[in-house]
Formats: sequence, C-alpha cells, structure tokens
Amino acid sequence: MMAVTVDWQALETAAVSAMKNAYAPYSKFAVGAAALADDGRIVSGCNVENASYGLSLCAECALVGNLHMTGGGLLRAFYCVDSAGNVLMPCGRCRQLLYEFRAPDMELMTTQGIKTMDQVLPDAFGPQNLEDPR
Repeated sequence: MMAVTVDWQALETAAVSAMKNAYAPYSKFAVGAAALADDGRIVSGCNVENASYGLSLCAECALVGNLHMTGGGLLRAFYCVDSAGNVLMPCGRCRQLLYEFRAPDMELMTTQGIKTMDQVLPDAFGPQNLEDPR
C-alpha cells in the first residue's frame, strides 16, 4: 500500500464533525471518531445510544462500519473526541475493534500524544492467533 502522511488536524476536524451527529439522549456524552484509511480516505463515526444500554454503539463501531461501507481497507491513524473536542482514548472493547482493522503501523492520538496501536493494546489477540479455518 502507498505511504500516507497523517494530517492530524483533518482527523480532529472530522472527529468533531462526526461527534455533532451523535445520538446520546441518555448519557449526554457525545463521541466522534475519525480515522485515516490506508488509501487516504478519512472515515468517521459517532456513538449511537439505545434505551437498552448494552445495545449502544460506540463511535468506533460506526467508524468501522463506515470503513467497510466505503471500500474497506485498513486504518492508518485514529482520533476520537468528546462533545468539548477533548481527545478520548478508546475503551478496551474499541481498542480490540480497532486492532482488528489496523494497518501494521497504525497510530492513535491519545491523551498522552501520538502512540502506536501496539502501545495502547500490547500483546493483543487478533486474527493471527486463530487457526486457519481452511
């Protein structure tokens, strides 16, 4: 795949824009996420709550759906914000979701600056840990 330069400002802008579409009537905690795909596209997502709280979708879930709806690929860089535009770290479940669809050199904007996926989810379980189903 071609090398892609990360425009962190563009990712922040896309995450803030996505957050404005969040459906968070219960928690009032709107979240937006944006990522750079390995082909240069920016994909985004927002959280969508449900009265049955366990069925709520994190912004990362919507983002991964967007990735696949718009051509697939792998994630190269990721940015997530709250309603005030503050950087958020993905929860453990979402880190696992992002790990599944990461490019080998994926980076995330974190509350401590830019880190690699391996730094935020060390010793991760992924497709490489499953037996070949063939």
